[in-house]
Amino acid sequence: MKQPSTSCVTTAEKLFLYLRSGVYFTGMASSAVLVALLMLLAKPLPFSKRYGLAQLWVRFNLWSLAAVCRLKHEVTGLENIPDEAGVILCKHQSAWETLALQTIFPPMVFILKQELLRIPFWGWAMATLEPISIDRSARSAALKQVLKEGNERLRSGKWVVIFPEGTRIAPGQTGKYNASGGLLAARAGCMVVPVAHNAGEFWKRNAFLKLPGTIEVHIGPPLDAGQLSAQEVNGRAKEWIETTMRKISMHHAG
Repeated sequence: MKQPSTSCVTTAEKLFLYLRSGVYFTGMASSAVLVALLMLLAKPLPFSKRYGLAQLWVRFNLWSLAAVCRLKHEVTGLENIPDEAGVILCKHQSAWETLALQTIFPPMVFILKQELLRIPFWGWAMATLEPISIDRSARSAALKQVLKEGNERLRSGKWVVIFPEGTRIAPGQTGKYNASGGLLAARAGCMVVPVAHNAGEFWKRNAFLKLPGTIEVHIGPPLDAGQLSAQEVNGRAKEWIETTMRKISMHHAG
């Protein structure tokens, strides 16, 4: 299957791509306002209730992507998800995986930069979901915060999502993997689950267009941070993710 592209489509087809993407964006933005207001009202309620409200918005968006933009996804490796909460080390290519991971794994929290919580409505709603918001300019303090708060979240039964490259990376490229995932898992003595996907081929970074197709999500075998060093965990996770990314790329280029 070849990679999706807009270079070989007619003007009419490209117009429909923009139209579908516009309809999706309108639904996403308007529903975000409604759900954010509900989540702010629900802030005094238990985490499970707030997370349930967020799930309504997440699932609506994934349904809308499939129905309007014809963008679906398939997951391989669900059997690799452990019963107990752990650390997810995931490839980061677009905004899509921040949605989809929430429907694939049990309740989770994200590590994100503080300024994202200031985004109207979306950021306000995210702030009610107990994220670990860090100041990237203070790296030492940020790492200490991730280890402390991440361990607290794991002990309370929440999964912790870490994008080890720190930012969205274009398809075919590899960023520097930071050590926080392995260090957190080693401190908590939990499992680390690597995740690879090709969402960036369909929903590019900061792109308005959402291309039709099927995103592949692959969940790798868990790594036991209780038996491996933090360095070994990070190294093995990186090797599995990048090897799997190359296999996905070859599949779509074939």
